[in-house]
Amino acid sequence: MATEYSEHIESKDKQPRTARGLKTKRKLLDAAALEFGEKGFHEASITGITQRAGTALGSFYTYFDSKDELFSALVKDMSARVKSHAAEAMTEWQNALEREKQALEAFMTFAREHKEIYRIIDEAEFVDPASYRAHYEETAKRIFERLQDGSAAGDFRGGLEEAHAWAIMGMNVFLGLRYGIWSEEKSPGEIAELAKSLLAEGIAKKG
Repeated sequence: MATEYSEHIESKDKQPRTARGLKTKRKLLDAAALEFGEKGFHEASITGITQRAGTALGSFYTYFDSKDELFSALVKDMSARVKSHAAEAMTEWQNALEREKQALEAFMTFAREHKEIYRIIDEAEFVDPASYRAHYEETAKRIFERLQDGSAAGDFRGGLEEAHAWAIMGMNVFLGLRYGIWSEEKSPGEIAELAKSLLAEGIAKKG
């Protein structure tokens, strides 16, 4: 996994204060993603996480008070990384439709590289409902803001509502599951192009 770090998930008293601390906490988060992804929350263990990370058990408690706290931090971290990955991809677009295509393609690429994300987010519904809800609410908010920008630019029609953003997010989530996690028979670009066509043309027969 990459070594980027999501600062906003830090608690005030456990923020890494050195580059070494940042690296250690990143190792723990990455190891936790693998541990939770393979075993699920209840079967995963702090010992298993520290062994994967190659860190001492004491290092865990330097940054987290419990497995629950680490899981919550991981959900927020993965959500932030998805956001960052999509933002980095949306750098060259001609119109709002192309931007949506780039966002979905980036998400699917990320999901293929980090297949554990679906299991972790799904488990969050029961382990940490607040983080689970925040993940989807914040994602839908970003999409809705893009829709509003697209309407203002004349690329999308007016009158788009928050529900439209949730509908697009739902499509993206399940396309990622089907063609990013369950199989890779089509490329992220092909799926994103299909979704772009659906947004542009709908499925109703013309004329």
